[in-house]
Amino acid sequence: MTNHNQVTIRNEDDRISCDLPVLQGTIGPDVIDIRTLYRDTGVFTYDPGFTSTASCSSKITFIDGDKGILLYRGYPIEQLAEKCDFMEVCYLLLHDELPNGRQMQEFVNDITYHTMVHDQLTDFYKGFRRDAHPMATIVAVVGALSAFYHHELDIRCPIDRNLSAIRLIAKMPTIVAMSHKYSSGMPFMYPQNKLGYVENFMYMMHATPCEDYVQNPILVRAMDRILILHADHEQNASTSTVRLAGSSGANPYACITSGIACLWGAAHGGANEAVLRMLLEIGDVSRIGEFIDKAKDKNDPFRLMGFGHRVYKNYDPRAKLMRETCHEVLNELGLHDDPLFKLALELERIALEDEYFIEKKLYPNVDFYSGIVMRALGIPTVMFTAIFAMARSIGWIAHWDEMISDDEQKIGRPRQLYKGHTQRDVVSISAR
Repeated sequence: MTNHNQVTIRNEDDRISCDLPVLQGTIGPDVIDIRTLYRDTGVFTYDPGFTSTASCSSKITFIDGDKGILLYRGYPIEQLAEKCDFMEVCYLLLHDELPNGRQMQEFVNDITYHTMVHDQLTDFYKGFRRDAHPMATIVAVVGALSAFYHHELDIRCPIDRNLSAIRLIAKMPTIVAMSHKYSSGMPFMYPQNKLGYVENFMYMMHATPCEDYVQNPILVRAMDRILILHADHEQNASTSTVRLAGSSGANPYACITSGIACLWGAAHGGANEAVLRMLLEIGDVSRIGEFIDKAKDKNDPFRLMGFGHRVYKNYDPRAKLMRETCHEVLNELGLHDDPLFKLALELERIALEDEYFIEKKLYPNVDFYSGIVMRALGIPTVMFTAIFAMARSIGWIAHWDEMISDDEQKIGRPRQLYKGHTQRDVVSISAR
């Protein structure tokens, strides 16, 4: 990041005047450095939702929403999804480079032998109602990890930070699968070291002690791709939450828990759940036209879930990849004639051909397809956000580690535009 030039901020009567440097990243728009603005002028900026504010510098992920570009450490998401598996992507996000054969073997070995959770941790699930939302149990269990590994939580120690990262990546599939088993009343299935990362997760989700579980490589690859495409997405709400929590010096498990809680919000991680609920509401292919008209009506609050994206003003690059996976899975399982999937595919076709959606650039996004794929994989809708959290944990921990290592990082403390009462005096209760 270099100082490119500067801009001058000045109001009409010259009461406020300030020269601010313009910083230039390796790619992407330039950034006005306003760190001295309040000191030099007595004013600060107003930016609800931080839509025009860079809260940090980062080397992890780059997005160009206008061009539909997503890069992890400089690598296009299309190439990573085609040529790598999730473990390679995890290594890349943590270490800035793709692993060679030896590095990959060591990394996978470290992950494999940390997939078990402490047996006392399983008692946490018993404290919840059987029908508790899986995200509620995951928030509690991940937050509790710090109580089991409190001797290795020196955030200034690179060894401790790396160990925490390994533990989180390794244990998230176990914790998520246990949340599913608990809510469905089935016994926990413990990880098996002979299985790969995604195979292990599928086994813990779907296997029972009653019979052998047979893996389908096409379905395993579909889940692997879901994890890759959701691994990171720059400074989104949950990642920003992790960084904000981490800026206070909180331990990594607490920080990741804050990210999980943020992801739980319907406007963030619940989008693929909302897609399935919308499809169920539409109900039949014959009603698609009715709901398309509702979506176009400015006076109707209804909107099509899974279409368009706040960041991407072009086709979401992840959606293209997820669309391929969606059709692969439906073909493999023979589900193209399933009423719900037929409805989804017809809605996709109409939206891609309709002039209104094309003009507004309301293309199907990754959430539209990932929800369909996960339903086809036999995953309950209530588990969708939990799997999103499992995938995004690698991005969160990579950003947390980067933030801790950043000499410019300070504790997060946003300003506000105050619109409340000016100072007033308290009157005794008898006189009010």
